[in-house]
Amino acid sequence: MDKGQLIGPLVLPHMLGVAIGFTFMLVLVGVGLMQVFDAFPLTYTVLKVLSVTYLLYLAAKIASNRKPPRGTDAGSKPMTFLQAAAFQWVNPKAWSMALTALGIYTPPSPTLLDIGIVAAVFGMTNLPAITIWVLMGQQLSQFLTTPRRLAAFNITAGLLLVATLYPILWP
Repeated sequence: MDKGQLIGPLVLPHMLGVAIGFTFMLVLVGVGLMQVFDAFPLTYTVLKVLSVTYLLYLAAKIASNRKPPRGTDAGSKPMTFLQAAAFQWVNPKAWSMALTALGIYTPPSPTLLDIGIVAAVFGMTNLPAITIWVLMGQQLSQFLTTPRRLAAFNITAGLLLVATLYPILWP
């Protein structure tokens, strides 16, 4: 949301990189890594624990942040398309979402069609969702002008991030 607040339409390559990069990641995880996880279930468990731990840490950082958004300084450029697409592979939130989606929305031994359907749904909904996120960021910059509003927003965002862990922890 921070990028939309700061950069506006210049964030489009970043948005496309996230949407397409995540969809591509979802397909590759479904086709390849799910087989690894089936063969070595402990790897899935370790990745899940690491993802949940990171997301709890991130939620705490968000909830306790009292600094205003960075502004439009030189350090606030959006990622390029390729940077945003590649970032999905090191993004614990993307891993958590991909593993959870494949675990919830595909059968135990998914076919390529099963994986394709999940990827297509995510592919079709990602860009509209990211667009809404960016537009919200632009609008929020006008609202989060006081320390009290910023604190309330960050606490709410942190708690909502924790709430997203429900399907991971209790599938």
